[in-house]
Amino acid sequence: MRLHKALVLISKEREVSRLQQEISAKVEEKMSDAQRKYFLNEQLKSIKKELGMEKDDKEALITKYRKKLKDCVEVPEEAMGVIDSELEKLSTLEKNSTEFNVTRSYLDWLTAIPWGKTTDESFEIADARKILDRDHYGLDDVKDIILQFIAVGKLRGTVQGKILCLAGPPGVGKTSIASSVADALGRKFFRFSVGGLGDVSEIKGHRRTYVGAMPGKMVQCLKSTGTMNPLILIDEIDKLGRDYRGDPASALLEVLDPNQNDAFRDHFLDVPVDMSKVLFMCTANDLSTIPGPLLDRMEVISLSGYDLPEKIAIAEQYLVPKSMRESGLTVDDEEEQEET
Repeated sequence: MRLHKALVLISKEREVSRLQQEISAKVEEKMSDAQRKYFLNEQLKSIKKELGMEKDDKEALITKYRKKLKDCVEVPEEAMGVIDSELEKLSTLEKNSTEFNVTRSYLDWLTAIPWGKTTDESFEIADARKILDRDHYGLDDVKDIILQFIAVGKLRGTVQGKILCLAGPPGVGKTSIASSVADALGRKFFRFSVGGLGDVSEIKGHRRTYVGAMPGKMVQCLKSTGTMNPLILIDEIDKLGRDYRGDPASALLEVLDPNQNDAFRDHFLDVPVDMSKVLFMCTANDLSTIPGPLLDRMEVISLSGYDLPEKIAIAEQYLVPKSMRESGLTVDDEEEQEET
């Protein structure tokens, strides 16, 4: 009886041992296969690298950043020093580490700024008048002020240092006028609304210690336009918010001040960026809600609403033809339909 029980136990242990050996053999086979593939892939990378057919990921990144910097006209000394130190740090980091991704993101933004690149400005008064008349009906007083502004810029050789604020009720064409001014001057156009904005980081950027940190709208504008002298429209500036995250109006003071914005320092980049070549324009419905120090930096242009004859003329000359084009109709088609 004892021998029978012992035989049963030994048989069970033998079966368990056999299963363990089978599992271990399968695991070892998979591990050795994975190690073999990894070893062969590393050998292949080394061979390609030696033959010059392929570069290491980090080397390719550093080469890309160097190439971007060569395309820049003039990189400030402080910014160049930061970029060089970050490139040196990137070459020593493991590419799977968190610090590598943070440094890579930082270098992406530093090299994306069009350092020293500007677009050629046009100060042709006649062309500006044609563009304004093409895009807007009436508003003769406003157009005259803008043409005077361009004429003064022609005499000075630049329009920088002036901040125009278009004030008036909704729907009178404040935003489209700013776009027409950019077209007339030959500048790139960038618009962002600050209505209800209460986070100062939207203007000055987040610090790099935060996950998902990004630069502010000013730096994003330079990257998207690809030039250091765009026209930036700050829309709804009279509706700026304010909460525990800071006062955006105070942050805008530095950006809009011609005596300070030549060394604007974004929290994310932490290097001086020259914003003095940017032409700022603002729109507002109610000037009384704009903080005094901010309003003092602007030259206000008031726009009134349209009367009934002007609205009819706008509908006939602008809205109806536009609607017909968007509907796939033409004026000739409409005339043929009327005749039939």
